[in-house]
Amino acid sequence: MSVSTSSAPATGRAASSILDLIGRTPLVRLPRFERETPGVELYAKAEWQNPGGSVKDRAAVRMISDGEKAGRLRPGLTIVDATSGNTGIAYAMVGAARGYKVKLFLPENASPERKLILRAFGAELVFTSPLEGTDGAIREVRRLVAEDPNRYFYPDQYSNDGNWRAHFDGTGPEIIEQTAGRITHFVAGLGTSGTFVGTGRALRQYDASIKLISFQPDSPFHGLEGLKHMATAMVPAIYDPALADENLGVGTEEAHRLVRRLARDEGLLVGISAGAALAATLNVARRLQSGVVVTVFPDGAEKYLSEAFWTADES
Repeated sequence: MSVSTSSAPATGRAASSILDLIGRTPLVRLPRFERETPGVELYAKAEWQNPGGSVKDRAAVRMISDGEKAGRLRPGLTIVDATSGNTGIAYAMVGAARGYKVKLFLPENASPERKLILRAFGAELVFTSPLEGTDGAIREVRRLVAEDPNRYFYPDQYSNDGNWRAHFDGTGPEIIEQTAGRITHFVAGLGTSGTFVGTGRALRQYDASIKLISFQPDSPFHGLEGLKHMATAMVPAIYDPALADENLGVGTEEAHRLVRRLARDEGLLVGISAGAALAATLNVARRLQSGVVVTVFPDGAEKYLSEAFWTADES
């Protein structure tokens, strides 16, 4: 494949807007955890470095740009979608930068920090039942759009090919470049599945021997915000179950424990899904004698700092 990279400007060059800062995130090595995986190198994509604070910036700006190019998003329309938080923040940021109103449906139990950030960007919020998770938000936004389709641009992140293509064109080629093509295993979580599907397809096209490992919560009732338990959830239309060489389950408590360790052992203050990503990555790496394993840390910790797990007793 031809290795392309995102449009983010090189260091030292002025950006024409905040949106030019999306992508080209660093790849961070995890030396403390490598002590537990002799012979195996561990790396994580630092997606909290995106201007909206998460990996979802990539998909949001691609879906909105595609909508504009296709004539589906025009001045006067409101961007509307369901979200667990991060894509909503990305929509709100892009909408503010490009002059669109944004209306978002999200579970009422989304973290207080996410709600504050969304309101700061000027988004209108509609809260749905926490018992139904993002599936409930999806049902509500579809009902709204069906009632008055001419008022809204509905990207539908769970069905929009622009979601995974943002990673096929950006995240995947970046990882190939940053590892000098040495990557042997890629690990990523399943929410909309866009990150795993797009990056995985790019890596497989580059080198079919690269192993692709997806992960998801190990039960329907979990605290891994943004991730889906596929067996019991509304499966995203963009999800390709045949892509993964292996699919792992990760528990909420294990993710919490590793988030705390990342902060205290590596100096990385990241979100809960990053802890889950590390759990799956260690699962893979501990079974290898050698390799270069890359995962994605989707966001930072600033949206979760009010949660009680940070002060849990480790004894």
